[in-house]
Amino acid sequence: MTKLDNSFGFHEVSPDERRQRIRDVFASIADRYDLMNDVMSFGIHRLWKRLLVKTAGAAAGQVVVDVAGGTGEVAAKMAGPDRLVVVCDPSLAMMTAGHRRSDTSQVTWLAGEGEAIPFADGSVDTLTISFGIRNVTHLDQALAEMHRVLKPGGRLLCLEFSKPHWLIKPFYDAFSFLVIPRLGAWIARAPAAYVYLIESIRRFPDQEAMCDLIRQAGFADARYRNLGFGIACLHIGTKAS
Repeated sequence: MTKLDNSFGFHEVSPDERRQRIRDVFASIADRYDLMNDVMSFGIHRLWKRLLVKTAGAAAGQVVVDVAGGTGEVAAKMAGPDRLVVVCDPSLAMMTAGHRRSDTSQVTWLAGEGEAIPFADGSVDTLTISFGIRNVTHLDQALAEMHRVLKPGGRLLCLEFSKPHWLIKPFYDAFSFLVIPRLGAWIARAPAAYVYLIESIRRFPDQEAMCDLIRQAGFADARYRNLGFGIACLHIGTKAS
């Protein structure tokens, strides 16, 4: 059971109910999701995603899967005519919004969630997920699935919000809980959805705990890099060959 923000109806609910309500959150904000990210982060999220893409190093002949890829922003930066880059996301509304982007013509779209990735064992060269893993229903199961679909030597790159340095935490918390829901009401017309999203960040494991979970899922060489004084964190793990 998971207790989440009551303003969006996340009382004590079953995993299936939580899954559906999270999908409802993203359906309600899909059309303005990219704009809200720009406003909330002052555009910095784009720099973090570029680092993710550069670190991933998608190359010719590879199969690259962006889990919880939403509107395809990250996938579009990795796509090319000589590789298969797939957005795998449970939200049809988010992927539909992504289809309207001018830069996603070389992206393949596939409905699926992190706990049941629709790829065969050992079939993926690189798996990325950015600001989406905190929304899976079962984190350990999702990490195990990511390990399963990767080829030996394949890498997981996970970009997610994390625990900021104590010096900036009070300012970050004030901005998150006071400003972002109001921006959600003004721009996305979904304040409750953004209350949930901020609450999900607060409840997510910190850097070391997440690194331990990646190791427990079977990944070798698990490590992380803090971004923005720990506001975000890039975790990397390799499937042993």
